[in-house]
Amino acid sequence: MAQSSAADKPVVFRDFVTADGRFKPEADRYHLYVSLGCPFACRCLAVLYMKGLEHVIGVSVTHPTFQRTRPNDHEDTHCGWVFAKPTDPPLAATNGKGSFPCTGCTPDTVNGVRFVRDLYEMAGAKKVTFSVPVLWDKKEKTIVNNESPEIMRMLNSAFNALAKHPELDLYPEALQSTIDDAAAWVGPHINMAVYRCGFAADQAAYDAGFKDLFAGLDRAEALLGGRRYLTGDCVTEVDIKLFMTLIRFDEAYFVCYKTNKKLIRDYPNLCNYVRDLYHIPGIGRTVDMYHIKAAYFTCKPELNVNVIIPGGGEAWWSQPHDRADKFGGKGGRRGALGWLQQLPVWAPHAAASAAAALVVGAALGGSRRR
Repeated sequence: MAQSSAADKPVVFRDFVTADGRFKPEADRYHLYVSLGCPFACRCLAVLYMKGLEHVIGVSVTHPTFQRTRPNDHEDTHCGWVFAKPTDPPLAATNGKGSFPCTGCTPDTVNGVRFVRDLYEMAGAKKVTFSVPVLWDKKEKTIVNNESPEIMRMLNSAFNALAKHPELDLYPEALQSTIDDAAAWVGPHINMAVYRCGFAADQAAYDAGFKDLFAGLDRAEALLGGRRYLTGDCVTEVDIKLFMTLIRFDEAYFVCYKTNKKLIRDYPNLCNYVRDLYHIPGIGRTVDMYHIKAAYFTCKPELNVNVIIPGGGEAWWSQPHDRADKFGGKGGRRGALGWLQQLPVWAPHAAASAAAALVVGAALGGSRRR
């Protein structure tokens, strides 16, 4: 979930981890800050897991609900991502309504700060969007990069000497132009089109975003009827980008952003594609539906004044898929990702989040929150 309008302020941290540059690939030097509600942050987290970099790069997970980042300054009304311990008391939304558990959250163990905003200000940036993901350099105490496609590329290749799975390449040279071509339409016509619907300032803007979004989904549905993944028979970075939007669609965008023409589970190919990718544990591990729904339905009270989180339906994305039998390919057991798909999906917050969802439901029954 984008913290604010996707284009409201420029990205300013665009450095890279390289063997011969300022930021060298070293174990225990970097830390990744994410929200499990945010599709852009979860793209990076998925690559980190798939490459086997948990022992090299630490991770902190924010609470899914925005908080006032300068609560004692009445003139500073900024609201943003906050860190919490899983045992901390539940947090209310910024309008004072609701009660949302800290399940699945982790504090900032590197800098000990309370808000993602604090990281940006430590790095010397004040007039920017205080967004996640953030790739932090513990050595220089600064932000290396906060642009998700670039962080994905770094995690894919810059740390291969330290990774448990250096053989996995999500941006292979032979497919780079094909991947870039796919990203050129998936990004604006699906990934960002949901936000154009959700944050449209008038009917005309919403209608344009809505039309663009479903044209993009129809294009993906047709393409995936003839191949297992967007660029052929192996998973690449553009599949991860598409998945992170699709997994949020039915449970969040359909209601919150009014993208209500059709559910993803109503598209035969997209539905099974989501199931296929979800069963790759490095990807499925990033899916925490409590965090996703809490983020979209509570961070912006102006979109959901009473911050009521819809109950949702069955976890259709966790059901078996038929794409391995239909297409085979390197995403299956015979290929480079076989070691992943032979493992069970392990979502570290899933059990606790299921319990948290019950707490949230009970709290919102008589609730005060957005």
